[in-house]
Amino acid sequence: MPSIRVFKTFLAVAKHGSFAAAGMEIGLTAAGVGLQMRALEEDLGQALFDRAGRGVVLNTTGRLAVAPITDLVRRYEALATVDTDGLSGTVVVGALVSALMGAFADALWALKREHPGLEVKLFAGLSADFAPKVERGELDAAVVTQPPRALPTGVKWTPLYSEPMILIVPRRPHFKMGLQAHDTLRQAPYLRFDRDTWTGQLVEQVLSRAGVTVNESLELNSVEAIVALVRQGFGVSIVPQLDNVDWDHDRDLEVVPVPGNRIQRHVGLIERTSHSRTRFTEEIKQHFKTRAPRHRPGGGQRP
Repeated sequence: MPSIRVFKTFLAVAKHGSFAAAGMEIGLTAAGVGLQMRALEEDLGQALFDRAGRGVVLNTTGRLAVAPITDLVRRYEALATVDTDGLSGTVVVGALVSALMGAFADALWALKREHPGLEVKLFAGLSADFAPKVERGELDAAVVTQPPRALPTGVKWTPLYSEPMILIVPRRPHFKMGLQAHDTLRQAPYLRFDRDTWTGQLVEQVLSRAGVTVNESLELNSVEAIVALVRQGFGVSIVPQLDNVDWDHDRDLEVVPVPGNRIQRHVGLIERTSHSRTRFTEEIKQHFKTRAPRHRPGGGQRP
């Protein structure tokens, strides 16, 4: 049977795409890594790599092996940090940056206080990038916007909270503001959320249903960057009202409801249907089920 060390070597090769780079990470020569991978393939009775010249690429079997081998290694490592409540050791999680600005950050801190032996390795990014990483086992879970299409078999999404889509405008604009929300959207410089992202697709739905053609100025893939530019008076934008972030009393921007809009961004947890860190993901879900109601925009400053 292959050893855990061999499995770790395989994951290093999968990560770096070469025997030499994997060897540098784990302290082996490229030849030593190659011998371990040959032995692993012989033990499993099937090839894991396509070899062409000096390069190695995971084949279909190798790609499918990444998730279960990652899970196996983590289960083994968890044996060294077994505790009575099952929440210790390292959990690898992805999260939207906007989620870390509000609700999800609160959930993580609550778990860390209750379980000091728990270490969370956190990666910030975009929803669409996290889904395949969860499927491959590179992440234990991720906090993402509700997927716009069906997830692969073996991966599930659980809703945690929802955020209404709203219009944000600067209190001290460098341009002339419209009297109504629709006038503002048509006339003011518009900062568009990246249309290729899941959140950006929701924004497009809001604009489509409002029947408004905007005066596009910039397109960005970050709520935080958009908010910063609006605060400085450079434009307006439609974004999610971030859960647990109080914009109603912001000195530099104003929250404006979009008339007739009922579209919300639903944020949830994506994970494999079977994995070794279900206790962690269940605690996160429970946190959102039992928490007190969060701030919601009063709106109404502008008709």
